[in-house]
Amino acid sequence: MPTDRAQLEERENQWLAPWAERSRWSRGRVHTESPPTWRTAFQRDRDRIIHSRAFRRLEYKTQVFLNGTGDHLRTRLTHTMEVAAIARNISRALRLNEDLAESIALAHDLGHAPFGHTGEEALNAQMKQAGGFEHNLQSLRVVDELEQKYPRFPGLNLSWEVREGLMKHQVAPLPLPSGQTTGFRQASLEAQVANLSDEIAYYSHDLDDGLDTGLLDENQLLKGVSIWADAAHNVRAQFGELPDESRRYYTIRQIIDEQVIDVVQTTEESIRTAGVSSPDAVRGWDQTLVRYSPARREQNLKLRKYLYRNLYYNEAVAEPNRRAARQLTEVFQRYQQTPGEMDPGSQARIERDGLARAVCDCVASMTDRFCMEEHRRLFGEGSQRP
Repeated sequence: MPTDRAQLEERENQWLAPWAERSRWSRGRVHTESPPTWRTAFQRDRDRIIHSRAFRRLEYKTQVFLNGTGDHLRTRLTHTMEVAAIARNISRALRLNEDLAESIALAHDLGHAPFGHTGEEALNAQMKQAGGFEHNLQSLRVVDELEQKYPRFPGLNLSWEVREGLMKHQVAPLPLPSGQTTGFRQASLEAQVANLSDEIAYYSHDLDDGLDTGLLDENQLLKGVSIWADAAHNVRAQFGELPDESRRYYTIRQIIDEQVIDVVQTTEESIRTAGVSSPDAVRGWDQTLVRYSPARREQNLKLRKYLYRNLYYNEAVAEPNRRAARQLTEVFQRYQQTPGEMDPGSQARIERDGLARAVCDCVASMTDRFCMEEHRRLFGEGSQRP
């Protein structure tokens, strides 16, 4: 007999820790649906996210380097997949719900603007008088409203627990499907895992891309970044001299492994110290429980400063992104002046959401490539690639 949802839920119940979320405990969806037969609620969420158009568009959105810069550099999609893999590993070690953590990780950047954080800043500036723009909240908007796949409801109708994880508590805690407020202080442990996995992935893998493009230097890292120096020493002690690609790969893998081990051990201790015994006890706690040790946090801050100084603010990265963001701004302003230039779906949302928000949704959904093509269409062939 095939394994059905009830058996999967029972397997969760037997394996997961008391403070982990269970699919059978889900607070449900805004729009009532029959439960899946062969999947849990969170497995259904994961599949809906993967099959969404917003997820596929991530392949053509900037992570750090402008999309199309290099065949081996991360895009927003490959970054998302790496976050999901790390989230599953940490969740498995802590006996948390892997499917929930993975679903949150897969959806966390669905609302990201084209051209990375530079594009996000440009959109936020255009929306300053109309509620602003923040990609986490936009991800929630994508899954709640903007995806149009199902005949009976807008959005993907994801479970409350996944939607809660997308907010990262930027505003008040997410209301329940009934509309009631919760009063929770924190999100689930699975949401906290997905959030920290994002940080582990992008700092570690931005190191990789920075080295691959020659914008970062290994000798400089050895002298000034203790996380790199410690990992490189361990790799050399274990394997001796290695070819450049292999040495860098193993060093970065060592960094990720050390981060994951530190988070698992520190979080296990923080859960024990807090004495929480249920998911809602976690939500009621006064601080996050998924965390680095103080020593690891300090090392990560040093790595972050190094990456901002040498990679993110490097003119070879920043200037193309700034030029691209200017194109995004010009497309936004053109749509505001002549809304009829937008696609029909975006035009249809103007009456409900207002012109600025409809334009913002339209532009935020674009890939890097489409935004540049749209700029050329609107402003002529003289518009060049950033």
